Amino acid sequence: MTNRNLQEIPKFEDNWSYLYFEKGEIDQYQKSVAFHYLDKCIAIPIETVCLVMLGPGTTITHEAVKRISESRCLLAWTGEMGVRYYSAGYTGTYSSRNLLRQVEAYANVIERDRIVRFMYQMRFDESIKEGASIEQIRGMEGARVRKFYKQYSEETSVEWKGRSYDQSNWDYSDPLNRALSSANSCLYGVVHAAILSSGFSPAIGFVHTGKQMSFVYDIADLYKTEITIPIAFQVVKESPFDVERRVRFACRDAFRSSKLMKRIIPDIKEIVYGRDHVGEAEDISEGRDVAVSY
Repeated sequence: MTNRNLQEIPKFEDNWSYLYFEKGEIDQYQKSVAFHYLDKCIAIPIETVCLVMLGPGTTITHEAVKRISESRCLLAWTGEMGVRYYSAGYTGTYSSRNLLRQVEAYANVIERDRIVRFMYQMRFDESIKEGASIEQIRGMEGARVRKFYKQYSEETSVEWKGRSYDQSNWDYSDPLNRALSSANSCLYGVVHAAILSSGFSPAIGFVHTGKQMSFVYDIADLYKTEITIPIAFQVVKESPFDVERRVRFACRDAFRSSKLMKRIIPDIKEIVYGRDHVGEAEDISEGRDVAVSY
């Protein structure tokens, strides 16, 4: 390809999954950015990070935001320990081809039905009967997920009381619900970054609809029973204390071992375009799996 702006084809697969910061300042540092807290200065390799999560007590300068944006890294403002996803800054490709295809698929009743069924089959390796409505599919999906919760509860001997928590009274939630929310928040951030970096819209979902993160929830659901649900149960089994922090580190390790960064964008393209038309998607350059531990 000649005469192409290289920022149109971001190397998402080359990136580390995410970094989380709280109680400090992010500012320009040399030709990149750094995190300052107390008397320490930690350089951030922003060119190789797909998501920076800003927790409570974090400030960021205008120049730092500019540098991060130029690096095609997603900025997300979160609650303590990376949970309660509040807002995110824009990043992504300059091409609209994938977005236009997503809109076309959403607007076509037949295509939308195909995508909903395909995502269900990807998650549970099970087909949906003809004529099932979106409400029935959501009900089937909920039943399958509850089955997984029960399964992991029995395997880990961690009591499962149902998926329930109050964001305004976070500390009163049981450890398992806090662990699940923390794990899902990490997953949402990485999926959100992948969707934007490949030029799709996080708001145009197929199973989930009506929210700015609908497509993020759709794609993240593909990996919950494999990654975040087992992590949450295992972390709480080990200890009910400090679950948010421990879950965050466990997710980072799991994203690496499952090669999640290599899978998300190909999965998105296969879902939106269909297996027979994946080659029509806006090209995302290939890369290698890179991981880091902080």
